[in-house]
Amino acid sequence: MQKSHFGKRFRLCIAALLLLVSLDGLAYTQSRVLKGPDGKPVRIEGSVVMIEPDIELSEVLAGGVQEPRQAWSETARRLYPQAVRNKINNGRIRQLPDYLIPKDLEPDSRLGQVIRLNYAVATSILISTAPGGQLATKKDKQLDWTFGPGVEEIRKQTGADYALFTYVRDSYTSGGQAAMRILGILLLGGDIGGGQQIGVTTLVDLRTGQVVWFNFLAKQTGDLRDEAGAAATAQNMLKGFPL
Repeated sequence: MQKSHFGKRFRLCIAALLLLVSLDGLAYTQSRVLKGPDGKPVRIEGSVVMIEPDIELSEVLAGGVQEPRQAWSETARRLYPQAVRNKINNGRIRQLPDYLIPKDLEPDSRLGQVIRLNYAVATSILISTAPGGQLATKKDKQLDWTFGPGVEEIRKQTGADYALFTYVRDSYTSGGQAAMRILGILLLGGDIGGGQQIGVTTLVDLRTGQVVWFNFLAKQTGDLRDEAGAAATAQNMLKGFPL
C-alpha cells in the first residue's frame, strides 16, 4: 500500500504549510524529541522497525503539473530504507526487518486504523510546530502526542519496541519546466518554482503509543533516485533522531 488511502487531509496540510515555509534553495526542518523525567531528550534503546515508507516521486512538467514516475518511486523505496538503516546503525538499538503494509489492507482493520492515525497525529504536530504554530518558537515545549494503545497491533506483528513512519514526496523539474523557470527569471524577474522534496517522519514507542521523535523536511534540492541522494535525504530526514 504505497499510496495511502488515508492521507488526503495530511497532504492538504503539507501543501498549506509550504505556503508558509520559504524554500529559497534552503532546507527547512522542524525536529522535536520527547524529553524524559530529567528534562533531557530521550535516547532510545531496544528494537526499531521501519514501517514501509510512503514514498512517491514525480516529474514537474512544463505546465507545472506533477506526473508520478513509477520507476523512480520504486528505486527510492528500495534505496531510502537502506540509507536509513545505515544512518541509525547503533549498538544500542536493534533494527528489525521492515514491515511491509499488506496491499489489500482494509482501512477499518486495526492496522489500517493505526496507519490512518499516523497521518492524523502527524498533521496535528505539523500544524502546531510550523511557522506561526503554537509550538514553533517554544523549543523547550514537550512533544506531547500519543497513538494510544492501538500501536500494540504493530508490536504484536513485529516484536519491535519502536516504529518509524515515513512520508516523502519528491519532484524533479523536466526539461520543459526548467526552460519555463529560466524564462520566468528573465522576463518576469522571479522564479516560478520547480521540484521540491517534502518529508515527514515519526518515531513511536510501541509499548506506550507515545510519539518519541518527529521531523518535517522541506527543500528544493535532493534526489532519491541514486544512493548518494538517498543517503543525503536520510541525513536530513533523521535530523535529531534520538540515538
